[in-house]
Amino acid sequence: SVSTLFSMPERRPFVRLPTDVYPVNYGLRLKPDLIDFTFEGKLEAAVEVTQGTNQIVMNCADIDIITASFVPEGGDEINATGFNYQNEDEKVTLCFPSTLQKGAGSLKIDFVGELNDKMKGFYRSKYMTASGEIRYAAVTQFEATDARRAFPCWDEPAIKATFDITLIVPKDRISLSNMNVVDRKPYPEDHSLVEVKFATTPIMSTYLVAFVIGEYDFVESQSSDGVTVRVYTPVGKAEQGKFALEVATKTLPFYKDYFHVPYPLPKIDLIAIADFAAGAMENWGLVTYRETALLIDPKNSCASSRQWVALVVGHELAHQWFGNLVTMEWWTHLWLNEGFASWIEYLCVDHCFPEYDIWTQFVSADYTRALDLDALDNSHPIEVDVGHPSEVDEIFDAISYSKGASVIRMLHNYIGDEDFRTGMNAYLLKFQHKNASTEDLWECLEQASGKPIAAVMNSWTKQMGFPIIVVDQEQHGSDRVLKISQKKFCASGPRNGTYENCPNWMVPISICTSEDPSCTKMKVLLDQPETTVNITNVAPDHWIKINPGTVGFYRIQYSSAMLESLLPGIRDLTLLPVDRLGLQNDLFSLARAGMISTVEVLKVMEAFVNEPNYTVWSDLSCNLGVLSSLLSHTDFHEDIQEFIRDLFTPIGMKLGWDSKTGEGHLDALLRGLVLGKLGKAGHKATLEEARRRFKEHVEGKQILPADLRSPVYLTVLKHGDSTTLDTMLKLHKQADMQEEKNRIERVLGAIPAPDLIQRVLNFALSEEVRPQDTVSVIGGVAGSSKQGRKAAWKFVKDNWEELHNRYQGGFLISRLIKLTVDGFAIDKMAAEVKSFFESHHAPAAERTVQQCCENILLNATWLKRDADHIHQYLLQRKAPPV
Repeated sequence: SVSTLFSMPERRPFVRLPTDVYPVNYGLRLKPDLIDFTFEGKLEAAVEVTQGTNQIVMNCADIDIITASFVPEGGDEINATGFNYQNEDEKVTLCFPSTLQKGAGSLKIDFVGELNDKMKGFYRSKYMTASGEIRYAAVTQFEATDARRAFPCWDEPAIKATFDITLIVPKDRISLSNMNVVDRKPYPEDHSLVEVKFATTPIMSTYLVAFVIGEYDFVESQSSDGVTVRVYTPVGKAEQGKFALEVATKTLPFYKDYFHVPYPLPKIDLIAIADFAAGAMENWGLVTYRETALLIDPKNSCASSRQWVALVVGHELAHQWFGNLVTMEWWTHLWLNEGFASWIEYLCVDHCFPEYDIWTQFVSADYTRALDLDALDNSHPIEVDVGHPSEVDEIFDAISYSKGASVIRMLHNYIGDEDFRTGMNAYLLKFQHKNASTEDLWECLEQASGKPIAAVMNSWTKQMGFPIIVVDQEQHGSDRVLKISQKKFCASGPRNGTYENCPNWMVPISICTSEDPSCTKMKVLLDQPETTVNITNVAPDHWIKINPGTVGFYRIQYSSAMLESLLPGIRDLTLLPVDRLGLQNDLFSLARAGMISTVEVLKVMEAFVNEPNYTVWSDLSCNLGVLSSLLSHTDFHEDIQEFIRDLFTPIGMKLGWDSKTGEGHLDALLRGLVLGKLGKAGHKATLEEARRRFKEHVEGKQILPADLRSPVYLTVLKHGDSTTLDTMLKLHKQADMQEEKNRIERVLGAIPAPDLIQRVLNFALSEEVRPQDTVSVIGGVAGSSKQGRKAAWKFVKDNWEELHNRYQGGFLISRLIKLTVDGFAIDKMAAEVKSFFESHHAPAAERTVQQCCENILLNATWLKRDADHIHQYLLQRKAPPV
């Protein structure tokens, strides 16, 4: 077993802050210097001393305290005599010469800090003015534990207080914070500065405090319930904020109505930040975004970007209630915050854009991704005990977000929308302005629904993994009898072990029949290892499908007869799109686990030749990509390319290159996907047309529509030379929009020649690429070919110091490692990766490294087991019939 490869290092001892002194209000004045990259701060906090003490322990990191004193209510000022910094634990102890007595008082601290370039805390973000001059904005990113880099504070989510923020800034800059501006006056000591005072915030956690100082334009609107909504964009790009503004203005009333609780602040700002590590951050009233997650240009943005922006806006605005108004008690419950927002963002987009068929896309984007990760021995339960800050970064992963969202979707389906909303409303009202834990939500939902929510959900959140449901059937007269059992699904295949120590889940199971594939005929809660279910009035020639809608978080293994009866439903489209997708995805992962042969799945894939649905193709395409990458380690890689060409040609011919009238969002996504797949696999006609259109695009004769750019760029690069690469880099330099730069960055790695691959890798670390985007350039190289994979891994090792320093902690380092090494398929590579990270510590990526090593070994086993069989099949399917 893979898990024996690793010994987890000792967990660092960690102690939460003492509670003998707690804040009631933070009065905070900050004066950033955008030339020297430092800031001065004054904190005056109203605090409550709950028991006499001669010291105050707070969080503090990369900050120098100049003076500190305590003034008890109605008493004399007591100056602190010493500051003991515990840098490792990001704490400072202020020592006082006498005991601070119980009661209210005021803590005053003067301090200085640096505007760092690490995309966390109070940091600087680089941008260029229209005239080409480089300038800096000062911005914040405090989640999870970086408010302590901007001011000394009690930086734990449960220690809530109100905030009065004043910023002293150059008068020609915009300054924003969580609340609206209440006063703006010249700064007495320097007339080029102004003092901007913001209204008092509600009671809130430190990680949600935010400020931004820089140059921006904005567009503004009012939601139907009177909230002022603004979208701030880079100067000159206000137009590109309109789409997000529309989504936000529609979304606020949707959530108000859904939760039955009004949005609690007078305004909300959404702002695009040039250098930004995450996708976005839900700071209360001032939500920060990567430019690509907020800006949409009607001419240059593709359909997938619009969808991405809609989802991210929906996600962050959901947090204004779920997370900001009611906050998790500790980071252990982060999953609830993120899983919930990752689920409801889809509900919201479905409300705003029903034509996106977004719930089917959820299955491909979140649900299957979570199943893949959670089948590993090195997965983790949704709920993880978190101590030290370095452990918090680790859980911002697909388990917290995607599995979290998937089990909430399953729960919502199990409870029903009406009871779910009743329970949510009770939860938000009961805990508003306070903190809550996962159990608190279960309790509210249990009361609303009368179902055993806590018992069911604990089986999904407190133990890792999920079951595979094994199904067989017999016909008894007009009844169909199903035998259903569950056992843990492992990516490495079934384990021989007794049933005793096997985990069990409480599995809500729905069943439908071919009589009405869209309607659930029966529901059972499987809380035992196995059970028998009797379904009445099912004709012998009707099929039975488990998990209609692909909502339950499990995989299914049907008996071969049951599977045979379902397959025609793929060809004739009687199975719903989401079920066609789920069936194929289950089979693919059973093949990877060695429970069926990969050839069986290839045969099923060929049944998708009439498939019209974008999301189904997208999932199919993903799995073929995994297979293609696996087979790049063999000498018959070309044969799988031919298989891909054969599978995608009919739909490619049908769609053609140009959009037809009456086509919608999903057609645009499908065309891009199919042409990209055909072009990459070397389909002759597609390659020729891509080259022709690329030439016209570059010469300015006929600009490519945004939806065709990725597939065309990818195709010409994959079959291109140094001239192609030069042209692409020139397009990158000229691009005014971050979306276009990213589009190019993601595909550059497709270039085949080794010396050019090296150029792309060097480009990744150059000034031309924003620090948060370096990861996708390197990942693009690793994902494009066998050479690319080797080169990218070597590059990461050679430049480890710089990369680790750039992203230290943070989840970007985990993403980088995953993208670089996940595709290897040789046992010895797992050992090499493991030993590299034993000597180059990356605490925030420890679990990722283990998961990657496990994936490499799984790939190697899969290849050894199935390669010959696959090769035979691919040869024989093109052999002339005898």
